[in-house]
Amino acid sequence: MTTAPEFSFPRYLAAKQSVDDRALNRLVWDRLAQALEQPRATPPIQVLEIGAGIGTMAERVLDWGLLTKGDYTTIDSQAENVAAARTRLHGATGDLRLTVEEADVFEFARRPAEQGRYDLLIAHAVLDLFHIPTALPHLLRTLKPGGLCYFTINFDGATIFEPIIDPVLDRQIEALYHRSMDERITDGQPSGDSRSGRHLFHMLPAAGVEILAAGSSDWVVYAQQGEYPADEAYFLHAILHFVESTLADHPELDRAAFAEWMAHRRRQIAEGTLVYIAHQMDFVGQLGGKEADR
Repeated sequence: MTTAPEFSFPRYLAAKQSVDDRALNRLVWDRLAQALEQPRATPPIQVLEIGAGIGTMAERVLDWGLLTKGDYTTIDSQAENVAAARTRLHGATGDLRLTVEEADVFEFARRPAEQGRYDLLIAHAVLDLFHIPTALPHLLRTLKPGGLCYFTINFDGATIFEPIIDPVLDRQIEALYHRSMDERITDGQPSGDSRSGRHLFHMLPAAGVEILAAGSSDWVVYAQQGEYPADEAYFLHAILHFVESTLADHPELDRAAFAEWMAHRRRQIAEGTLVYIAHQMDFVGQLGGKEADR
């Protein structure tokens, strides 16, 4: 019997860094880089990243040369993520001044000092955890007029495990998992959307954001010569952990069949045969449009 390793959210975030590196849409990234090259009235650039986790996007911004100087603020509500981010990012920021803060995103956005402050707002693999139509107006208040937003890895309705075990059971598990996203309640409020990627095409303009570029950013994880890259076997175990913890004891699922399905998928990871795909979307936009007038 193949057992799952102990789950750690910071390790999951670290393990998915290489998955995200492949997934992020480079045309959208390049459009963001182009927009950031436009002259700004009040340098240095001010960047806010919400739900920043352990700081992998800030690392990417530096390593991929998107920004080399300015002020970059990351916030996350989980203490263990913030502690990991401070460790990972310490001394690695060059002329990009970094502030790592533990805070609730909406409480942070309500602070008068944070409103209208930032040139760029980043939400990486987190926006689809909110009720987006409600969240966007609060988040966008942190931007200056004409500020940019970069919203990435927004889930969009496809979770694929290959090879198929049982076509009927596989479809049922996928459907129930997606439904759980649509029905999720956090602090008494709706907090999810299993098709957030496609819905952002109308939700962003409705919030006053002109879409400058959009494209798919699918996670695709598979073994090469029987081995998964980096720590991606752990990433797959974490994905199965999310499915299992969400659907355990679900009244519409046969408990024994689901337990066997989970065990089979974990054996596939050990054997290097599990393929995992999730469909997602990236966006770069501008608050109010008229990029050249910023």
